Amino acid sequence: MNGAESLVRTMVKGGVDVCFTNPGTSEMHFVAALDRVPGMRCVLGLFEGVVTGAADGYFRMKGLPASTLLHLGPGLANGLANLHNAKKANSGIVNIVGQHAIYHIGYNAPLTSDIEGLARPMSSWVRTSPDSKSIAADGAAAIAAAKSAPPQIATLILPADTAWNEADGIAEVPAEQQRASYSPQAVEQAAKILHGDGEGTLLLMTGSALSEQGLALAERIAAKTGCTVMGPTFRPKMARGRGRYSIDRIHYVIEQALPMLAKFRHIVLVESDDPVAFFAYPNKPSVLKPEGCDVHRMTSWGENSVAALEALAGAVKASARDVKPQALQELLKPTGALTHASIAQAIAYAIPENAILVDESLTTGRAFFPPTAAAAPHDWLQNMGGSIGFSTPLSIGAAIACPDRKVITMVGDGSAMYTIQSLWTQARENLNIVTIVFANRIYQILRGEFDNVGAGEPGQRANDMLRLDRPTLDFVALAKGMGVPGRAVTNADEFNKALAEAVAEPGPRLIEVQM
Repeated sequence: MNGAESLVRTMVKGGVDVCFTNPGTSEMHFVAALDRVPGMRCVLGLFEGVVTGAADGYFRMKGLPASTLLHLGPGLANGLANLHNAKKANSGIVNIVGQHAIYHIGYNAPLTSDIEGLARPMSSWVRTSPDSKSIAADGAAAIAAAKSAPPQIATLILPADTAWNEADGIAEVPAEQQRASYSPQAVEQAAKILHGDGEGTLLLMTGSALSEQGLALAERIAAKTGCTVMGPTFRPKMARGRGRYSIDRIHYVIEQALPMLAKFRHIVLVESDDPVAFFAYPNKPSVLKPEGCDVHRMTSWGENSVAALEALAGAVKASARDVKPQALQELLKPTGALTHASIAQAIAYAIPENAILVDESLTTGRAFFPPTAAAAPHDWLQNMGGSIGFSTPLSIGAAIACPDRKVITMVGDGSAMYTIQSLWTQARENLNIVTIVFANRIYQILRGEFDNVGAGEPGQRANDMLRLDRPTLDFVALAKGMGVPGRAVTNADEFNKALAEAVAEPGPRLIEVQM
């Protein structure tokens, strides 16, 4: 067998059996190996940002890494934005990046670049396989890195001659690193804080703590001690809906975040980081915690936060008997005009059991949290890195990881255009994804930021940089061109009907919400 085949066999044996691809000439031997080696599902994306975003979504829902196949340095560079988002979400990914044959690199051909240099900012593990005899072992090491605790993005660079030359065989992936437990001393310290000042303490949680089990334990702790439980503004994955503890998130807008946190004298971090502003603004703080507030870390990424919360509940003697039912908004079908509130109500009403919501709705989505707390149980995924164009690719990976679940993607029109090619892959793979595009014909988030940074009143040229008109984007036509049925809605009644039909039908659908 050649090096490419030994690598594919190693990956399949190591449990990496999905590959999101956008290959080129240097990767053709890897592509050929995919024909000869059974067990690898291959999913083509028409842009590398779709490929890397899909791998992020797959990990978030499956808890296992997928691989990507990218073409040389420019191909990797095209995928870096969503690798940035994946790194911020602590997603494990194995990137396979083709390279020129080793003997060809010195000729400085047009596509020659420093691939390792491009990879390092977004990858925790980077290696160029020097020969075909090394590739299987290097592949196994990359898989081990992606499965570590916390997970890593691993980038393995595969020179063309390494791929086509003869290899010895396949390699065993080292035993998976067990998820670290937690520090009993950190839990003991958190218990002391809660005993001494429960009402002045915030449990700030993310990661595995926002699973259904983690939230249930936090609810008991809050009921017993009087502490508040919140999440950061953005989270990789969060259990939501009826029967699950609904918590607030720190508001994106500084003027609203500061009063939310003003009363706390202690913040206990459960996988989270200190609360900070998304951007720097003139005469506004970067750190959102109040002056004099002490911050204590109970768990970090890669630690077992659910076990730590269970230990903390035991230490403060919290139980299910302490919990009182939460008051939730009634689910109602809205009528009349499309507003942020009516859109939120319509989506909350339509969410099916066990759905996956992928949220890149930016300004429109700020009203979504209260009504969706009463919706059917679902998982909520958000953009951790802030690089837009993440949601439609992420939904591909989530749908492939969980084919029995409906995925609902909520995205602004500006963000949707970054990776609109995702619709083609959704159609080709016949994925159960409903894409909702909020078409307000403007980068509304940037219009707000223009004011926030004190840039003054936008003039003609500034407005031209913010508005999405002349011409107006037609998302129904764009979807049709890529094989996805779509429809536009202009009022709440039309939106209710479109949602019900899209959720009921298999395969991909698009709804353009014209606001």
